[in-house]
Amino acid sequence: MTATRTERDSMGEMQVPVDAYYGAQTQRAVENFPISGLRIPRQVIRALGLIKASAAVYNHRVGVLDDRQYEAIVQAAEEVADGAHDAHFVVDVFQTGSGTSSNMNANEVIANRAIELLGGEMGSKDPVHPNDHVNAGQSSNDVFPTAVHVAAYLAAAEELLPALDVLHVSLEAKAKAFADVVKPGRTHLMDATPVTLGQEFGGYARQIELGSARVRAALERVSELPLGGTAVGTGLNAPEGMTDRVLDELRDRTGTIALREADNHFEAQGARDGLVELSGALKVVAVSMTKIANDIRLMGSGPRTGIGELQLPEIQPGSSIMPAKVNPVIPESVTQACAQVIGNDTAVTVGGMNGHFELNVYIPMMARNVLESSALLATSAANFAEQCIDGLTANVERATELVERDLAIVTALVPAIGYDKSAELSKQALTEDRPLRDVVKEAGVLSDDEVDRILDIKRMTEGGVL
Repeated sequence: MTATRTERDSMGEMQVPVDAYYGAQTQRAVENFPISGLRIPRQVIRALGLIKASAAVYNHRVGVLDDRQYEAIVQAAEEVADGAHDAHFVVDVFQTGSGTSSNMNANEVIANRAIELLGGEMGSKDPVHPNDHVNAGQSSNDVFPTAVHVAAYLAAAEELLPALDVLHVSLEAKAKAFADVVKPGRTHLMDATPVTLGQEFGGYARQIELGSARVRAALERVSELPLGGTAVGTGLNAPEGMTDRVLDELRDRTGTIALREADNHFEAQGARDGLVELSGALKVVAVSMTKIANDIRLMGSGPRTGIGELQLPEIQPGSSIMPAKVNPVIPESVTQACAQVIGNDTAVTVGGMNGHFELNVYIPMMARNVLESSALLATSAANFAEQCIDGLTANVERATELVERDLAIVTALVPAIGYDKSAELSKQALTEDRPLRDVVKEAGVLSDDEVDRILDIKRMTEGGVL
């Protein structure tokens, strides 16, 4: 049986594991929310530690904390930020919707660790109290969403955007490498006029470039922090000037100058539109990556009965029963991760629309989903580039074979011989299973040289009338 100690909160006594840094309110939340076994993301714990350390700096300056309390709280909070006490953050992510339980989890861990550093008795709340000292001038209602926004901002800026840049560079490189590989275009999954493989990859690169721009734009709103609004946005119990100084300290500790106080605290606490916007941008990136991954695995289908215009890197056996089979496993992993991101966004959307009056109470779930989506896209984008895109090669012979059989090249003949005649010759070539070029020459509607000039497949990719 686990040894316990007695801690107290405003509702009475609770038995807490004797070696736990958390206290009564955290233990109560553990018992109240045995939901998923999923805990608050590490990035949010880090942000909570940084916020508590930053607040302690201000509270020491104004005399709320003495030197010993201040030094111990800052050390404990920095340890929390660095991950030293993650095992003591035990509250389920599906908890009180404001994140109060996780804010108190942080307050109690920091307070008890500070007490330990000062040689006191954990659980005594002396000489450091979780509410009066660690949480001074703060509320769960402004601290927790601030921590979530800081975490989401840093995750996107430090991990996702660099990974998208890697993918963008890889796609751009292939766009240049494949610039002269002409192949059939396809619309409605049916043959269309020719394009180059480079043009297609240039389109993919632009999708990722625009996705990065969308995420950066959303981060402008995520960088607005509700800190200073305390309980309902009015700032009750937050001394004048506290928010500015705490945010100055937080910017220094994160190295992120973009973090700033919200223009309107009632919007910043009553709504989570910034997170919804960021999640939406992540969804767009997921949609783009899915389209790219699907196109690549379709163009790589085969090796003998598919399209076969691309050769994907062979990185693992594809079947437990079919020898030598190799599957497009990296694009498959990308599309699965993207499906999860799209699902996460639906839950974030529901969470955002269910903020009521002065507080949104879906924040822990929204935080988990946004941070998971950001991480999934970051790792998938980098892995997609390294394990698939960089190793792609073009099957030029196959692409040339297919484009010569592409009946849609008849489109280039329309200005010279008209739509109806072009359609007639195209249908004849299809019925007789012959190259269009041969059928047109045989019809005698143009000289052979003129037919070859107009049916120049490379020139068709450059636009204009041939």
